This record gives sequence, structure tokens and C-alpha cells, in this order.
Amino acid sequence: MLRLSVVVPVYNEEPTLARVIEKLLRLANLFEVVIVDDASTDRTPQIAAQLAGRHSQVRIISFHSNRGKSQSVIAGIAATRGDIVVIQDADEEYDPEEMPELIRPIVEGVADAVYGSRFLVRRAARVLYFYHYLANKWITFLSNLLTNINLSDVETGYKAFRGDVIRAMILNSTGFGFELEVTAKLVKRKCAIYEVPISYYGRTYEQGKKVGALDAIAAVWYILRYNLFCTLKRSYRDLP
Repeated sequence: MLRLSVVVPVYNEEPTLARVIEKLLRLANLFEVVIVDDASTDRTPQIAAQLAGRHSQVRIISFHSNRGKSQSVIAGIAATRGDIVVIQDADEEYDPEEMPELIRPIVEGVADAVYGSRFLVRRAARVLYFYHYLANKWITFLSNLLTNINLSDVETGYKAFRGDVIRAMILNSTGFGFELEVTAKLVKRKCAIYEVPISYYGRTYEQGKKVGALDAIAAVWYILRYNLFCTLKRSYRDLP
């Protein structure tokens, strides 16, 4: 059975963190959970510490100042040791119980990375902001235009990777740039990327959603930067 490492970036996720971690701990092939606390100002650090104290699989990385989600994800990936690495948000927008289906193409040996798509044959999906939908489609189109692949949801926060592939990747994006950087660099290495349909329990801004209009503008720069101005050699520490 392949060992599963789960990276959980957190920033002020006091209401939901414990529920998400408890669901992860029920996964059959779980090897470790790496919680990366991005200088939370609520009780998130205390809750994370309690979870780590009760469960040997849980480890914590703590930032003293806020660095943004991408830097949290990158730090978490570097700390993993498993055969499969999954990014799991702590806000309950993505259901950990669907993780076995997310990683199945990697387990079966056909995929290097799997994206959980909110726009394939739909499962449960909360109806929210139309402008976010349009921005996501536009960003996905622009990314596909430069990568020449046909993703339906490049900005999904639910992604799984072969551990050796993602840990060999040189990652340095900030803000919410990770999704676009990792996609461009997977394509440069000609990795096999799969998509699977997932449920999506989206949050409103009142509930703590953090992505905004400036992030959509920054996404254009990330797409251009990592597709046009970053070579394969500068994308990986080791190449086959």
C-alpha cells in the first residue's frame, strides 16, 4: 500500500481544522499529516498542537509571519515523506472522504498528478459567485493555451502528486500562485495529469473565503512567468 502524505495549509481555521484532521486520520493508507500554520491569530495553533499531541501521524510547521497559501503549501510538501502527496484545505470546501478516488489514478500507476475538478460530471457543488466561475474559466483557458493540455479546473485546491515528482520540483510562487506554477512545471516534465470529479462545499466571504480580484490579476503573471520564462532545468532539482 502506497504511503499517503497530506499537507494541510491553515490560516485562522479554528472552526473546522479538527473535523478535517479527524476525517483524514480515518483514511486507510494515511502515513502523515503536515499542518502548516501561516501565523494564525485565532486558536488554530492551539488546536493543531492538541491534534499533534494525540496523534503520532500529525506534525506541525509554524510560520511567525504570514507568508500566504503558496508558501505554506511549498513548505509542507518539502516536509513530506510519503509516496503520494495531497493538498487538503482545512476549510471543509473539499471532503477528505473523497481522497481515495482522488488518488486512485496514482495508485493504479497511470498518473503522476491528479486534479480534483469542480466542473466535470458534477457531484455536490454549492452554487456561489458567478464572477468567480468566469474568472476560473478564463484563467484555466489561458493556462491551457500555454500548456496545451485540456484541464477543466486548473485552480482547484484539491490536487494529488507522486511524492518523488513533487518533491523534486523547484517551487517559489507566492499568494495563490502554486496552482499555476505546479501545472506549468508538470507539463514541462511531460507528466501524466488526470482529473476526477469532486464535490465542492464553497464558502462565502462572510464565512472566511480569502481569494479576491487581485489574485485573478496576479494569476495572469504566474501563467506567463512559469510557462514562458521558466525552463525545465530551472523547474526541477533532479531530472530522469
